[in-house]
This record gives sequence, C-alpha cells and structure tokens, in this order.
Amino acid sequence: MTGQEQARQRVLRYRLGQPLQTADDRLAPEEPLEIRIRARPISVTMRTPGHDEDLAAGFLLTEGVIQSAEDIVKIEAPQRAGGFNLINVFLRPEVRFDVDQLTRHVFASSSCGLCGAATIEQVHKHFPPVESALRIPIQTLLGLPDALRAAQDEFAATGGMHAAGLFDAQGKLLIVREDVGRHNAVDKVLGHALRHGPWPAAEHALMVSGRASFEIMQKALAARVPMVCAVSAPSGLAADFAERSGQTLVGFLREGRLNAYAHEQRLTF
Repeated sequence: MTGQEQARQRVLRYRLGQPLQTADDRLAPEEPLEIRIRARPISVTMRTPGHDEDLAAGFLLTEGVIQSAEDIVKIEAPQRAGGFNLINVFLRPEVRFDVDQLTRHVFASSSCGLCGAATIEQVHKHFPPVESALRIPIQTLLGLPDALRAAQDEFAATGGMHAAGLFDAQGKLLIVREDVGRHNAVDKVLGHALRHGPWPAAEHALMVSGRASFEIMQKALAARVPMVCAVSAPSGLAADFAERSGQTLVGFLREGRLNAYAHEQRLTF
C-alpha cells in the first residue's frame, strides 16, 4: 500500500500437533491522521497510511462539506507534526461549513451517537434519496466477493484489513482500497471516485468486506451509489436507511448466496 511502513512483530506460533515456533509476523499499519480544512482541525481518524488525499476528500464529501471535486482547491501532501500525520485541505472560498457542528457530528458518529428516523431525516437534508436505472444480474453479483478478495493484498499479508470496492454494472472492479477502518476504506474509494471518476457513481455498486452499517449506507448515498453489497449482515438501521434512501442493500453476499434487504428491483435473473 502506497506510503506506509510495514509493521512487523516477533510472535510465538502454536499449531495443533506441531512444536512451538517463533517467527516474524506482518501486522496491519495503523496511525492517526488529523484532517484540517484551511488549517483548522476538524477530525482525527485512525487509519492505515496511504491514499490519504482520497481519504480526506471522501470524508469531506460524506460529511456534506463538499459537493464535487471542484470544491477542492488543493490538498497538501500529508506531513508529520507533533508525532502524528496531518493533511490540510483548501476549499473554494464559496464553500461554507460550520466547524463546531461538523466536529460534533464527527464525534457523535465515531461514538455510535446516531440513531433512528430523526437521524435519517437529517441525512436526507444533505443527501436526498438516490434515483438510478442500475440493474445487475444476480449471477454477476455472486462474482463480486471473489473479485474483491483477490484484490485484498494487505488482508492476505496481515489478516487485519477491511476492504471496499466500486464495481460497474458488468461486475468489473474499478477501485479498491484497504484500511484498518472499514469506514476509511469506503471514504478512500469514494474520494478517489470524486477526484478521478467515475463521478457521480449512480450506475455503480459498492461492496464492503464486512457488515453494512448505517454510516456506510450514508457514505454511499453521498456519492449517489444506488447499490451496496456486504459480505456480512446489515444492521437494522442500515436496512431502514436503504429503504428510505432508494438504495439496494445486499447482505451475506458470499459462497453463491445473498439476501436482498431493500429495493431488490435492481437485481435481475
């Protein structure tokens, strides 16, 4: 993964029926990143170093600060300050945001302070329900997990990374990112799409390697993604959000099976 140092640890390994062994084990890198807007700190996230510009862009998009790549004037290269990383994003002067409100929302999100229909209504004030003519055959969807897994190089090496991937209607993997934080992996994918395309992602599907949470559905909606697929289960709030947001939600997509929880009309046979 670009720009990260590999973390290694001496470990003691036990395998049933085999003698104890010591070996070097590769661990998933994790470091804090402070995101700043016009030099003002707004968030600190624990992430895997690499693709930090995409992470910052995706974060600002999904928090409703920016609407398009044109809102970004410049993203400075990540730098070390005070013992950790920071990245500074400069926006067009016309882009206005409430720092206090943004930071309150970020902390509430990270501490699971979001809940219920009232929260969904608040999200829809920023991101209205999606409309898309996307249709994907079920047989195509069944191939997404293997395609995503084959691209998870860091997971193969460490066993400790989440992944997110953006697919087209033919099941082609366009963007993949890995991170210790599953929300970070999604932000990196969406940030790359915002900066380099495809944008908006209204004819694409997002797949995540773990479960589908409310926050992941919200992030997908910000990028106008009409279909979210997950290897594991969705939460109840994620399913409710998907139904209200016009998003197709697919869970337990693995081993030749899937469950459709909302707007299954986009799945074809």
